[in-house]
Amino acid sequence: MSASSCPAILIAAPASGQGKTTVASALARLHARQGRRVRVFKCGPDFLDPHWLTLASGSPVYQLDLWMTGESDCAQRLHDAALDADLIIVEGVMGLFDGEPSAADLAQRFGLPVLAVLDASAMAGTFGALAWGLQHYREGLRFAGVLANRVASEGHAGMLRDGLRDPEQWQGALMRSEAFTLPERHLGLVMASELDDAMVRLDAAADALATTPLGQMGEADLQAWAVSFDAPDSPEAAFPSGGLQGRTIAVARDAAFCFLYAANIDCLQALGAQLVYFSPLQDQALPACDALWLPGGYPELHAEALAANAVMKAGIAEHVQAGKPVWAECGGMMALFDQITTVDGSSYPMWGVLPGSVTLQKRLAALGPQQLEVAGGILRGHAFHYSTVATDLAPLARTTAAPGRKLRGAGEALYVSGPSGAVKASYFHAWFASNPLAAAALFLKDAS
Repeated sequence: MSASSCPAILIAAPASGQGKTTVASALARLHARQGRRVRVFKCGPDFLDPHWLTLASGSPVYQLDLWMTGESDCAQRLHDAALDADLIIVEGVMGLFDGEPSAADLAQRFGLPVLAVLDASAMAGTFGALAWGLQHYREGLRFAGVLANRVASEGHAGMLRDGLRDPEQWQGALMRSEAFTLPERHLGLVMASELDDAMVRLDAAADALATTPLGQMGEADLQAWAVSFDAPDSPEAAFPSGGLQGRTIAVARDAAFCFLYAANIDCLQALGAQLVYFSPLQDQALPACDALWLPGGYPELHAEALAANAVMKAGIAEHVQAGKPVWAECGGMMALFDQITTVDGSSYPMWGVLPGSVTLQKRLAALGPQQLEVAGGILRGHAFHYSTVATDLAPLARTTAAPGRKLRGAGEALYVSGPSGAVKASYFHAWFASNPLAAAALFLKDAS
């Protein structure tokens, strides 16, 4: 078994919204500016944080999840990254011990040191109690210290530091500042590509971090975080050669359809597919293709523009009438229905491929890891959406919960429509590499 070694850190927190992405991005940007090769990973099924982490590090960001992506996949990606990186950063998900599996499970499995980020804006002495609890709640976790975020003043920082039982765990404080705040909305962070000053914000965060003990770590200091990553004993099976050879898949990719796992793109290309990208918002024609992939995103935020692009709507309808395959997930599926109604009650006509309407709501409709059986086998993935569908279509199948988990209500529907059932759509976000043959079947005409 071969092994590779590299300094690595998992950025965690006691809950969501504490500033993990800001700190992970700032750390990546700081070391990238200093000439180090930085590789960043995101724990769990997240599409949005990787946009910021990619911009900060200059390298693609992949997901790590002991169930969805698989332990062997995690091991292989970390091992490969350590071969050529100077620093590996893994951003956690939710709170350190939240979820099954959790960020703590990932850290413990691979021996990753854990840095805790705490939003200290409304606390003083309790900061030390939280830090102590995160460090000692589970035996066997490597702890790299604690960073206070959204701190009011140097005096406030001193109070927080004094509350730690072990002062050596203090990694510094980031002051509250609009200069490097990352804006949010209902599904998470606003994408970096939507902001003209995204890199300015990251540089401001890196500059602030550079004044802390965490930000002042040099080459020798980073060796305290060294981790040895073994190659997996049983690596994932190679992608079936030629499963999509000779197939051209048109992939929607713009501000409305932006939830794309880098690993899913890799998987389709490894299967032999040629990918061509297009913008349903701006383009006037669907590219010549054998199959169509409509990923998730924010069709509700761009409903007026999507409704106005009649030429694109006609092109998609022509593709469907020709019996060519369509795989639409979450936001991509939403756009296929007759209508979308936004939270403020405004309604917009959509593409009319599927009968029914989609309604956005303020509360979360579904969240969690799930799996879906399709032609070719079972795909692992997850669901996360704020809308509901009203349709007369009967689901061909429904997702089931990940092992050891429970669903609230029925699983996500898989709708099949169009000539020869070529259109397949669901709120379910699939991780293609969990079953490449099943992923390929979504884009093949004779799959059912």
